[in-house]
Amino acid sequence: MKKLIVHIAILVFCAALGNAQISPGELSEAHKELEGMSNCTQCHELGNKVLNSKCLDCHKEIQELISNKHGLHASPSVVKQDCFKCHSEHHGRKFDEIHFDEDNFNHSETGYELEGKHATIDCRECHMPDNIQNSELKKKKNTFLGLNQECLTCHDDFHQKTLSQDCIQCHGFDAFRPATNFNHDNTKFALKGKHIDVECIECHKETTRNGKEFQEFTGLAFDDCIACHEDAHEAKLPGDCKSCHKESDFNLFFGQKTFDHNLTHFTLKGKHQEVDCYECHKETDNPLLVFQDNLRITENNCAKCHDDVHDGKFGQDCAKCHRETSFSSIKNIKSFDHSVTDYPLEGKHLEVDCKKCHKTGHYTDPIDFSACNKCHKDYHKGEFAVNNVSPDCVECHSLQEGFDYSLFTLERHEETNFPLKGAHVATPCYACHVSKEKQRWTFVDMGSECVDCHNDIHEDFISEKFYPEQNCTACHVNDSWSSIDSFNHSNTKWPLTGKHQDVACSACHFSENEKNKSEIVQKFIDLDSDCIACHENVHEDKFAINGVTDCVRCHVTTSWMPENFDHDTTNFPLEGKHREVDCKACHTSTIIDGKEEVIYKINKFECIDCHS
Repeated sequence: MKKLIVHIAILVFCAALGNAQISPGELSEAHKELEGMSNCTQCHELGNKVLNSKCLDCHKEIQELISNKHGLHASPSVVKQDCFKCHSEHHGRKFDEIHFDEDNFNHSETGYELEGKHATIDCRECHMPDNIQNSELKKKKNTFLGLNQECLTCHDDFHQKTLSQDCIQCHGFDAFRPATNFNHDNTKFALKGKHIDVECIECHKETTRNGKEFQEFTGLAFDDCIACHEDAHEAKLPGDCKSCHKESDFNLFFGQKTFDHNLTHFTLKGKHQEVDCYECHKETDNPLLVFQDNLRITENNCAKCHDDVHDGKFGQDCAKCHRETSFSSIKNIKSFDHSVTDYPLEGKHLEVDCKKCHKTGHYTDPIDFSACNKCHKDYHKGEFAVNNVSPDCVECHSLQEGFDYSLFTLERHEETNFPLKGAHVATPCYACHVSKEKQRWTFVDMGSECVDCHNDIHEDFISEKFYPEQNCTACHVNDSWSSIDSFNHSNTKWPLTGKHQDVACSACHFSENEKNKSEIVQKFIDLDSDCIACHENVHEDKFAINGVTDCVRCHVTTSWMPENFDHDTTNFPLEGKHREVDCKACHTSTIIDGKEEVIYKINKFECIDCHS
């Protein structure tokens, strides 16, 4: 504290003597605004030397470079030194603070090594305001700050933004021309053959753009040779020149295996791909005539070049049957027009694989097609043979529908030993003609009796008198088994009368087995003819005589109405208006033991018993 007071006292005392007696010397032009004793502490610290931190507080652009580790001040040999070692002060207004040996200065310490032409030019040719982008740094006089390493900071863009801004991809530091780093193989058009020897100017023309000298390196057409070269064929040959020619020499032809013949109207396939071009085309040196012959030959006109071994029998479109891989190799033969042969294909024959008929593999070998059985086995095994000769299949079958479909009509069935009638007309053929034993269709020895096909469910249940020799037609007809038109019930002991004539036979003759409900019991012999054997006795014993209720005393078979009942035989004969009264008016019903019951026996006959 005492030392600080002493320093202040000295400074105050010296101030009385004048500034010249305190300052070591006049400041430079750059720092002249800091002249005067009151500004000393802007750079100096009392009792200490000039601090770097105070310098950097003002020179923030240097501090930024050091922080980002860029430039000379950030280099290892400089960043550790004090600022005043290079930039001393108090030497007068004209003293240049930025003084160093430019000839021996190591520019590599700035982070940018000078190479080629850069090593020989004067520093001020680069470090000039025009090359500084920062507006504040540009104001500083004789500054070396503000430059970056991009070429276009100092140099004009000759290519006017048509190429990359990274010039060293192509150019070196010795000279802009030639572009020693440029490799044409890295472009979309690598140089090969004769192109290697061509001067750049031949393709990349020099011109003027925006009033400046310019050379074209982009936007050039190179997809096809004719973009640069004259088409000697005058567009008569399709495709790219490179498919036939190489860069080594246009006069050499390499197109045998590289030319895409599919670009023409004649696509090469199979063996055609192996044929030398000049087996089909005439050799010529004239570029306007080469490969221009045979232009009108179509792909399916094989006979134009090949011999027709079929002598025109199958037409000229060989490609329908043959492949280009080999004439002996047959492709989709189904496309062959069989109608040009002696046996046009129809119906199901159109779907048959050719090899099924042409078994030798040679499609021109003759085939006997005079009858179906020449190719097809007799499924019926001679069942229809007459005198050991079977009829041809076409009498019953057609090519359009196949063997599963028969042309044998119902009308033709009428000509057989078993004409179809009634329900037999609607019966499918397989129901009778598919043999379970033989597991196939059969049409002989079928039998003509009903029991030959149908099970006889009445066997031993109907008397031989009414069922002679299991003759179903004694009762049944062809229309339906349930239709019984032939049997005359009057021939039995119980002729049918009235409503009984309308009742189905099964209602009386069939019943469920009491032990097995799914089993039907039939009975035709010794049936009970009493009414109560079939009908419920609703009267129970009310009208029984000697324990027997004889229904016919009152009822008839035409209806349940008691038409045989005579009211005069009762204790109340009907007279006068009583004959017109409905039975229900007197014989009312009541509930007895939970059942509805009609009162038929009335014991009160006085008028007052019924009338008010």
